[in-house]
Amino acid sequence: MRYTLMLYSREADFASAPPEALAESLQAFGKYIAALKAAGVFVDTDWLQPTSTATTVTLRDGAKKVQDGPFAETKEQLGGYFVIDVPHLDAALAWAEKCPAAHYGLIEVRASAMPPGQK
Repeated sequence: MRYTLMLYSREADFASAPPEALAESLQAFGKYIAALKAAGVFVDTDWLQPTSTATTVTLRDGAKKVQDGPFAETKEQLGGYFVIDVPHLDAALAWAEKCPAAHYGLIEVRASAMPPGQK
């Protein structure tokens, strides 16, 4: 079963982090990715640009609205994700617990609703 681990943290914390801390974080994520791959559960990952670079699109009553920046103001922002393929939720939660982001943010774990063969 596919699960997406969505990583939420405070963008401001990264913006003010010293280069050494960022390098340590990248190294920790590199080890995490290597562990996911070694276990054969890695599907995909991405690290997202800050929400200030986001653009939202909505269609209401036939009219398109394009807006710069995040749609909602929140304390924590979606910063990236991992897609893994594991047998059940408990396995997904175990991988979420091992993710470096669990130490400074939160990780939302959701099962895929996409029918098999639709990807």
